[in-house]
Amino acid sequence: MSIVIQENMTVQKKLEVLSDAAKYDVACTSSGVDRTNSGTGNSGIGNSLACGICHTFSADGRCISLLKILLTNECIFDCKYCMNRASNDVLRATFTPEEICGLTIEFYRRNYIEGLFLSSGVLKSPDFTMELMLRTLRMLREEYQFNGYIHCKAVPGADPVLVEMAGWYADRMSVNLELPTADSLRQLAPNKTRKNILRPMKQIQIGRMENRGKPAFNRIPLMEEDGYREQGFTKLEQEASGDRGNTGSLILPHETARNVRIGQGTANTLIAEDLQEIAEASSRKTSFGMIKAPSINRGFVPAGQSTQMIIGATPESDYQIISVAEALYQKFDLKRVFYSAYISINEDSSLPALNQGPPLLREHRLYQADWLLRFYGFRATELLSENRPNFNILMDPKCNWAIGHLEQFPIEVNKADYYTLLRVPGIGVKSAQRIVKARKTAILSFEDLKKMGIVLKRAIYFITCNGRMMYPVKIEENYITSMLLRVKEKLPFDMEAASAYKQLSLFDDVKFASANAQIGSFI
Repeated sequence: MSIVIQENMTVQKKLEVLSDAAKYDVACTSSGVDRTNSGTGNSGIGNSLACGICHTFSADGRCISLLKILLTNECIFDCKYCMNRASNDVLRATFTPEEICGLTIEFYRRNYIEGLFLSSGVLKSPDFTMELMLRTLRMLREEYQFNGYIHCKAVPGADPVLVEMAGWYADRMSVNLELPTADSLRQLAPNKTRKNILRPMKQIQIGRMENRGKPAFNRIPLMEEDGYREQGFTKLEQEASGDRGNTGSLILPHETARNVRIGQGTANTLIAEDLQEIAEASSRKTSFGMIKAPSINRGFVPAGQSTQMIIGATPESDYQIISVAEALYQKFDLKRVFYSAYISINEDSSLPALNQGPPLLREHRLYQADWLLRFYGFRATELLSENRPNFNILMDPKCNWAIGHLEQFPIEVNKADYYTLLRVPGIGVKSAQRIVKARKTAILSFEDLKKMGIVLKRAIYFITCNGRMMYPVKIEENYITSMLLRVKEKLPFDMEAASAYKQLSLFDDVKFASANAQIGSFI
């Protein structure tokens, strides 16, 4: 199929095309960075706040937004699930670095945004695209003195030197895993390899550890391999580690001259030839000139890295997906794994036909399970198994686990330890902390628990206060299941909406008509 490219496109038209094309990249996340203006004489622009940079709605209803755009929607790859794939007949546009910088600054000055989310298709080659993104970040930071939040996508297959340099300008970086297993990647994204995706992930992890003054190659304890073979966990680690020989001592291209030493037999290594390329960075010249260190050391990817998996395009079970996510958290020190419900936008025999729209409820269950992995001390093998590979769509994973382990309940809230409390449905992290703190000075009652925010309509089947349950309850699976199903679960507000997967548009809402008029004044 032909590619439609419109020449002499206005910046506003490019913004319409490339902001719409960016909606499939998930970025609903806090920045994780607190940084005040550091420009000389307060001459810089913008601050970055850990609690406020995301493209979502806050608890009080405010829309907190990034300028979320692609550098280009042109792409040499032909991923079957992607709207911007090479074979699709779509309008193509490409920003220049100067245009992105101008838009970011003008939007920020008008208080429309609080930061930048920059992703891209692959224009000409991964290296060429990553160089353009690096030039954009450098221009924002050094020429415009922009000190706000920047989230930048790393392009799989790009030169490690370019990924390294982008990490000194961005607050957060992400490399999309795309699909849960290497087999699915080969089937639907034949131009991408698991090695090219995991390699920059490992590089970013190493850079962050070195920047924090920690040894980069201390062996992270391996999870037991049992139960992960079918999920591709072993392949995930092998593809990330590459050659395991002794590659010596290498210098990375930053003013601090970070020394990275790789020990023989270490599994947490980059591929040797890539490290050799990094070592030669001091003499590397790109199409934009010599690789140079940033003028200000903001830290290397201080807000950490994340990734995204498409859910529902391939036949992996929930157990496989959360097992891979657990491996990523443990082996690559990721801040977040995002799950993106597959949206049927291309016709292809390799893709599933979704008659009822994107699997948003499944995506929601995976996010709930991901939260249990990260904050509640659960493991993937506790939540699911090969014999029970998928979550119950009628009940959240924590309730489902509790019903399957009734032999551990009820627990006494005045005696149970913190991690046991976390496993009770209706008790969250904050409420468990409140219980542990309050019972040092008092014996807690059900009324006290209600004041602390415990959801008693869920918890009453699993706890006692002073040896007594709130009501006479049969500790029996069918009874508790039926009672919990009567408790209407609070789903995301747009779960049933037809446009649940759409991002906020700058152009299609009448409420923004006056804003668009102002936008036109500077583009």
